Amino acid sequence: MDSTAETAPQRERDADATPQLPAPPTPAAAGRPPVRAWLQPAVIALVVVAAFIGCYVGLQRDPRPHQVPIAVSGQALASEVGRAMRDSVEVRAVADAAAGRQALERHDVSAALSTGGDGRLHLDVAGADGLSTTAAVKDLVSAYAGGAGRQVTTEDIVPLVRYDARGLAGFYIAFGVSLAGFVLAQNALGLAKLLRLRHRFWLITGTSAAIGVVAAAIAGPVLHAVPAPFVPLAFTLTLLSAAAAFATKLLGTYLGPVGIPVATLLLLTVGNATSGATTGADLLPTAARAVSGLLPPGAAVRAITDLSYFHGAHAAGPLVTLAAWAVIAALLVAYRSRSRRVRATAPAP
Repeated sequence: MDSTAETAPQRERDADATPQLPAPPTPAAAGRPPVRAWLQPAVIALVVVAAFIGCYVGLQRDPRPHQVPIAVSGQALASEVGRAMRDSVEVRAVADAAAGRQALERHDVSAALSTGGDGRLHLDVAGADGLSTTAAVKDLVSAYAGGAGRQVTTEDIVPLVRYDARGLAGFYIAFGVSLAGFVLAQNALGLAKLLRLRHRFWLITGTSAAIGVVAAAIAGPVLHAVPAPFVPLAFTLTLLSAAAAFATKLLGTYLGPVGIPVATLLLLTVGNATSGATTGADLLPTAARAVSGLLPPGAAVRAITDLSYFHGAHAAGPLVTLAAWAVIAALLVAYRSRSRRVRATAPAP
């Protein structure tokens, strides 16, 4: 029997296996373990704990509104509000209160301000947009009204559902699904010598779909914490799981053992902390705001919110972001595997 044919599957599995650290020298040969064997795990652990606490605690220390979009009825009031609130809000002048309300219901703005017939200010907010954002807008408008000597009434026209009173369901769902995808990829990396790459891809894809269905079922029909339609929600969470899994596999394939902590920092720490669920995206620092919607957890939180409360008005962009993460990461992993396989089978010079 041809030995080349017998060993081809094994070569494929070995070619795309995750690179491992070189084995440390034995005590007999070196006398003591290498410094790297002690230093690398300690440094990685310290970086992870510092990043985790720094992101989750640091981003909530002093949130400041920045260009929060507000619809304001009438050009005169819009100009006055813009001068008073400056960079804290992005004033969008609309014809009347009804137009502002429609913009809020479409999730084009975070609040709508108008003047009533009695001269009072009326503020429409969307609690579903996040409690931190809603509270910041209320504070800004109250301060403006106090300075102008006017009274203001507030109405929440897109409230959160009963079983998500704090508006954190989207955050916990995104965190849980990202974690599941991360763990799935870790296991797939460990199976490199047992399963071919295409089989691991099928494993990640099929399990991601199962994760999305289970997560959507628990959050929606079982717990009633997320009012999004089941199928779009399950599809969104499937994409999130696949994005997290393939991104983790990509980092593990290219960076070796260090890729796992890098994925932890990128997806579970920075991605979830800047998702905009616990602290509104418009209240984040500049750097965090820039990456918020580009990382899988942030994209997923936006899609879940839009599907749940705003009829999916702006869900397409986040879904494209999630799909791009999954597809591009998978293609890069496949390319790396193919390159290694070509080098492994190339004749010696």
